[in-house]
Amino acid sequence: MSPMRGAPGVNAVIQARSTSTRLPGKVLRPLAGRSVLGWVVRAAATAPGVDRVIVATSADASDDAVAAEAAACGAAVVRGPLDDVLARFALALDEYRADAVIRLTADCPLLDPSLIGQLAALWRAQPSLDYVSTTLVRTLPRGFDAELVRASALAEQVATATGAHREHVTSGIYSEPSRYSCTGIVVSPAADDLRVTLDTAEDWSLLEAVVAELGDRVGDWRAVVALLRSRPDLVALNAEVEQKKVGQ
Repeated sequence: MSPMRGAPGVNAVIQARSTSTRLPGKVLRPLAGRSVLGWVVRAAATAPGVDRVIVATSADASDDAVAAEAAACGAAVVRGPLDDVLARFALALDEYRADAVIRLTADCPLLDPSLIGQLAALWRAQPSLDYVSTTLVRTLPRGFDAELVRASALAEQVATATGAHREHVTSGIYSEPSRYSCTGIVVSPAADDLRVTLDTAEDWSLLEAVVAELGDRVGDWRAVVALLRSRPDLVALNAEVEQKKVGQ
């Protein structure tokens, strides 16, 4: 992971906190010998075209362990408001300057570095884009979510966003495609019916089963999809989990 000489800088910022409502402490759970957060830091650090990995957690004492684990995993750390996630991204950009930021969440341990790298490459090829993501049109399983935001667009959101947009960081951008230039990565055949993010005990059961089959290695979305397509018993483990909507 080293800056590309002469190329616009791209940092990965991982939002993380311990106070999950449905599964508290989930990002520090051990998964095949490393924390869930450690899996995400590894994926970001392995992604081509990412210059720096930063974990943005809260300044609350409840996240002291998150900050310590992030540092132990080799990430830079910034700490800000517990509920104003957008403000934490602003701190990350203030402290570690970049031309664009890739937003990742700490509850997606199977994140695929190649997808993260594709976002950086797409944006570097067309740096006028404000937003590039794997979720603009969702065709990948939930859990491979990555979003690149141009620094100037993020700064606008920091100055103007209110309510749920401050928690969800990017929703004020992709919800205004007439104002912001947005594009995305899609795959075929679609696999958006699958779920490998961590939000509930059922999700944890599936992730443990997937990692037991695939081992402790950086995420590979194709391998994960192939496994789940061949194992409906695994898919059934969290098939009933409903994703929380923006604003919930």
